[in-house]
Amino acid sequence: MKLSKKVKIQFIKKTNYYFKSSSLLIILIATSLYGYKSTSNSKNSKDHFVVSQNTQNDSLEFNKEYTQALNLLKKEKYVDALKLSFILKNKLNNGNSLINEYKLYKLIADIYDKTRDYNKSLLYYKLSLKVVLKNNLFFDNKNNNLETYLAGIYLKIGANFQKKANLDSAKYFYSKIENLQSLNHDFLKSKALTYTNLSAIHELDSSYNKAKSYILKAIEMHKTRGDKENQANSLNNLGNIFLSLKNYDEAKLTYLKGIKLINNNNSPKAVRFKANLYYNLAWAMRNLKDYKAYDYQELSYEIGDSEKEKDVRKIIAQITASHKETLEQQKVDLVKSQTELLKVQKNKSTLLVSILSILGLIISGVVIYNYRLRQNNLQLKLSQNKLIEEQNIDRIKSESQIKILNATIDGKETERKQIAETLHDSVSALLSSANMHLRATKKQFNGNTPVELEKTQQIILEASQKVRDLSHNLVSSILLKFGLGYAIKDIGSKYSNSELHFHTNISNISRYNQEFEIKLYNVIHELINNILKHSKASNAHIVLEDKNGFLSVLIEDDGIGFNYKDNKIKTGLGLNQIEARIQMMNGNFLIESAKEKGTKATITVPIKTRSLVTA
Repeated sequence: MKLSKKVKIQFIKKTNYYFKSSSLLIILIATSLYGYKSTSNSKNSKDHFVVSQNTQNDSLEFNKEYTQALNLLKKEKYVDALKLSFILKNKLNNGNSLINEYKLYKLIADIYDKTRDYNKSLLYYKLSLKVVLKNNLFFDNKNNNLETYLAGIYLKIGANFQKKANLDSAKYFYSKIENLQSLNHDFLKSKALTYTNLSAIHELDSSYNKAKSYILKAIEMHKTRGDKENQANSLNNLGNIFLSLKNYDEAKLTYLKGIKLINNNNSPKAVRFKANLYYNLAWAMRNLKDYKAYDYQELSYEIGDSEKEKDVRKIIAQITASHKETLEQQKVDLVKSQTELLKVQKNKSTLLVSILSILGLIISGVVIYNYRLRQNNLQLKLSQNKLIEEQNIDRIKSESQIKILNATIDGKETERKQIAETLHDSVSALLSSANMHLRATKKQFNGNTPVELEKTQQIILEASQKVRDLSHNLVSSILLKFGLGYAIKDIGSKYSNSELHFHTNISNISRYNQEFEIKLYNVIHELINNILKHSKASNAHIVLEDKNGFLSVLIEDDGIGFNYKDNKIKTGLGLNQIEARIQMMNGNFLIESAKEKGTKATITVPIKTRSLVTA
């Protein structure tokens, strides 16, 4: 380190004043420079220690707050988790490591993924990917497996594209994972889940051989990792492929193999998988005319009931909170609209007064003719403004009525589903438990059991059946478990009789988004009810077809028909409200009917796919 010019001059002047000898002057200068350098080095060493200590403190603070945000995400407190994550994001420029930057971007992406904001989740997954690709040597040098990081991010990005029905982009990112090689435990898990999602894509396209090939790879990887839970779930997917191929024997054996793997595992995840396996096993055995299927179906209900009963209170609380929040938001929006309208009116009134004052000054200096002409023009402008204002008010009223109508229908469907689930998952479970206790009590009698006990058990069984029937009437269990195609077939079979026969033709139908299936099912069910009540038909045809990303529905009968424009049926949802419902789904709805010529209803809607496994 060099001394400044000013310091040197002062130093030399003082030295000449006290010392005349040139040799002594040289010694003193050398000694002073040495002392200055030593002091400087000591100061630099101290500063380095302080910076290092501050960096360590920052890292510890980051890890603490990151863990808090991660725990909030696990508790489904998404808003609080996102707020804390963005606070941490603002601190990233204060010396945090690359691994912290990667973790934070991935955490924010996971929050958006859980809240189904797939565009924003894709943005942050890609930012985390950018950090890894740009600093791949850093991630390897930190004893981290680069392939594991890449596989995890590629899986998340691919799954988000798959949820958005952008299957080509999903396949592109899944192919990147297929090209990676590693024996890391987490890497193999990501790769197995990738094969599971690829299997779902090909099953959706009816490419069952490819779907089977990918799910077999996933099963083998879960087996290598010793992950019996995911192995059982993959066997369930394989059984579903056999079920779609109508190979019911293979489906049965596959479901039993999956059940055997986790039969003694009572973790929440394993219990959920077992319930699905037993239900699908029951369906396969039902097609094999093996009536033990109903025992497995009941076992599936009992397992599912015991697991879902834990969440009943939480679901009810969420429904109540959501309902209150929606009402409060509607009130806020209404007050806001009224305030803005009053503000506009006030501004217009103020502007009008100003214009009138200026016009008064101008009119006083002109002739009577010009005064009257300007007054007429002013009245015309006022009338135009009033007309525009009335048109705006009518438009706001119309939009509000549409929103209220759609919110009412959505709320009705949601409430029907929640009531059905509560009846099935809570009340049915309690009745099943009571029946089980009665069976245990009957075994304690050596001789004949009391008549009252037998009658009590019969009453409980009858009540359980009525609760289950009521639950199924609110929301079809076949729809929830097996999808729209099986539910429509069930309607055709159930409503056909000697006077009216329903013919169903289901083509290329698979599983879709559950909300999408429920809405479309309710519309179809309403149209079928109209046939039963009004058509006096002998035959009716229901045709469903999945083609080019659209689901088309044709419902036709040979009944008496009606004049659609003059006699719109007003039962159930009503044709007007059905048409509004289809428009909300971005679809098309057409009714063709004439007296004595039957009725034909055509529906076309874009398809929403079901949710996927990503972690």
